[in-house]
Order: sequence, then C-alpha cells, then structure tokens
Amino acid sequence: MEVQAITKYVRISPEKARHVARLIHGKPVNEALAICDLSPRKAASLLGKTLRSAVANAENNFDLDKDNLTVKSAEVGPGPTMKRFIAKARGSAGRIRKRTSNFRIILTEE
Repeated sequence: MEVQAITKYVRISPEKARHVARLIHGKPVNEALAICDLSPRKAASLLGKTLRSAVANAENNFDLDKDNLTVKSAEVGPGPTMKRFIAKARGSAGRIRKRTSNFRIILTEE
C-alpha cells in the first residue's frame, strides 16, 4: 500500500530542498520526522509538513499504523518561477528569479 502527499508552489528553490529530501529518503517515518524537526534548514520544516500530511493520510484514509511506515520516495520538483528585476547601472535591469518547488512524498508499509 502506497500513500502520498503533495505540496505545490512552496517558496524555496528545488536545489536547496533536495538536500533534506535526500536525508529522509528510505528512512522509517519516525526517524524522518526527527530529521525534519532537528535540522536547521528551512526546507526541513516545509518537508516535515508534507511528511506529516502523508502520515495523516495513511492513518485516516487507509487505517495504517504510523510505526510500520517508511518513506519510499521524497521528490522535489521545480514549480513556476516568479520573475522580478532590480535596477542596475546606466538604466539596465538585473534579473531576479524567485524559484518555487513542488514536494511529493510517498510512504509505504514495511
């Protein structure tokens, strides 16, 4: 049985979020939640919310036990990029790209 949770348009770049996603991939849910709670990165708290949502989906929709769940995959994909500019010298403009991410966490029973 596989259970998933998706969070879209999170305001962090995918490159930064993938560091934490690699840490929780393949771990039991309790250990992955501890990693997300104790890591000082912004992406850890955002991925922790998605992980808690996936656990709640498993418990409420499929009557699965939290202790038997494992993170099968934690994927971070790119979302839409907000394009902004900042004024530069001699009337030119510098580009600012505010990247967003889409998180997808899949849990499975051991």
